[in-house]
Amino acid sequence: MHRFRLGLDDLASASFACSPLQEAVLSLRMWKHPGVYTWQSAWFERIRPEFERLDTGFLCSLVATGNRYVPDFLTPRPTTPFPDFHAELAVVRATGPERLAGELERTFLPHDRELPAVLAAGLTDPARLLARIADAVEEYWERCLAPGWWPRARAVLHADIVHRSRILAERGAAALFTDLDGRLLWADGVLTIRKDWGPDDTDVTVDRRGLVFTPTCFARGALTSISADHPPMITYPARGQAAMAGTPQPPPTPLALEQLLGAPKARLLAMLGEPACTTDLAARLGVTPGAVSQHLGVLFATRLVTRARHGRMVLYARSPLADELYG
Repeated sequence: MHRFRLGLDDLASASFACSPLQEAVLSLRMWKHPGVYTWQSAWFERIRPEFERLDTGFLCSLVATGNRYVPDFLTPRPTTPFPDFHAELAVVRATGPERLAGELERTFLPHDRELPAVLAAGLTDPARLLARIADAVEEYWERCLAPGWWPRARAVLHADIVHRSRILAERGAAALFTDLDGRLLWADGVLTIRKDWGPDDTDVTVDRRGLVFTPTCFARGALTSISADHPPMITYPARGQAAMAGTPQPPPTPLALEQLLGAPKARLLAMLGEPACTTDLAARLGVTPGAVSQHLGVLFATRLVTRARHGRMVLYARSPLADELYG
């Protein structure tokens, strides 16, 4: 068990963040452990030709074979809700080289029993190894993830956070924690993760340091840092990833609703059972963002959709009134 002990102040200040660096690093699991994160498989097959032009052996060495661990220093806790990838990578580059050996040993030795050869050899010059790791992750991001995958994944992650915010506002923290993942248990001021990593139970007193929750596309259950020395953070599987498994068709719409609103607006309402942004909706419908924006403007003016700004993104969802019509 991994237990976070939260006071009232800790509970009140718990927050969510969306980390592009975390997603880049955890996505390396797709190449080392294919088939585990099936909703992402179609996207990563498209990325494969570009990935194979990189130093794939070195990148894959950053993921443990036995348990899919990645070193904690590669996934620092976000300091803002919507950090920039390169700002996060700068934190990695600033890691003290003297920390590298310990971080790698905690990652690989418990299950793999040895460090990957390329990383073990690199520890003769930790500063150079750290720079090589950061450069490799940056190139992977720029060439493979940022052009197409990240905009779609970001929409899913942001929609997840909007959903969690609603649960918190409507049902409270206990319901929020339960909804995040089945591994989480909240009772008497303690948030417990039933964990399958690390040898022992761990108790962490948050003590006003802040607890940050980050959704991800590359976890099968809630998890946290390997070491309890890192700032408190819980990563959990994002909901809505099924929409990334291919090019989903819009769900069917009731004929009466099409007759009332017209087919384009009715189709949008059908797709907005989960929050989505204009560009995502346009891609799924095969139309221009401008056309979607125009329809959403009408739906918003007639109180059939709600909208919420999340970072730089505006997410739309069906309103309670639209739910009644759609039902």
